[in-house]
Amino acid sequence: MTGYGSIDLREITWRLETVPAADFHGMPTGASDDGCIEEFAENPVYWVGRRPPEVGQHWEEHGTWLRPPLLIDQCFLDPLSSGLQVVEGRTRVGVLCGRVREGLHVAPDHQAWVGRR
Repeated sequence: MTGYGSIDLREITWRLETVPAADFHGMPTGASDDGCIEEFAENPVYWVGRRPPEVGQHWEEHGTWLRPPLLIDQCFLDPLSSGLQVVEGRTRVGVLCGRVREGLHVAPDHQAWVGRR
């Protein structure tokens, strides 16, 4: 978790939340991985194919990932910021965005572990 060292983990409460698919479009990740979500979104079929078969099957049947990614409220990184940031699960978020762009089956909402105050 490079770039998150200034966060006091005792201040975070993690909850499994339902996040609309549209909220993931343009969602940032840490500066050390800047651009990687967009890179994964360019070829979602390829990246799903690099995973075990049950991952692709789950996307086809349910339009979402098998394992929820980790997101964090951006206020932990900058008190003046709002919205969520991807901490772990950049490939999954990229695949989701790419599937939306390509018109593939995508559920309207997705589960994610979200860290908030």
